[in-house]
Amino acid sequence: MIKLPSSNNNKKNNASRKAGAAAEMAADKKTAKYALLMQTYVFVPIAMETMGAINSDGLEFLGDLGRCITQVTDDVRESAFLFQRLSVLIQCYNAVAIQSTFARTTAEDEF
Repeated sequence: MIKLPSSNNNKKNNASRKAGAAAEMAADKKTAKYALLMQTYVFVPIAMETMGAINSDGLEFLGDLGRCITQVTDDVRESAFLFQRLSVLIQCYNAVAIQSTFARTTAEDEF
């Protein structure tokens, strides 16, 4: 008989079952890591998953930021532009991370 871990006890298991759970876990880790900063500064952790899920506090902050930018520029598309930039940033990071796993070759190796 195979015993599977309880979903209540295994945070990684929960993260794989619920969209955005991994982002929330990462945000909690950032909050703990930078707890000292929160005594002096306003700290809002932003954690994004590869497929686009964002932690709730980060999403609220980015939404507020987008609205502020919209008020300054008077362009209602600014929030969409902000989220698009973040999406492209994640895609670029993932491309670099994947490329770094490939073995480097030289011209001599190709023949």
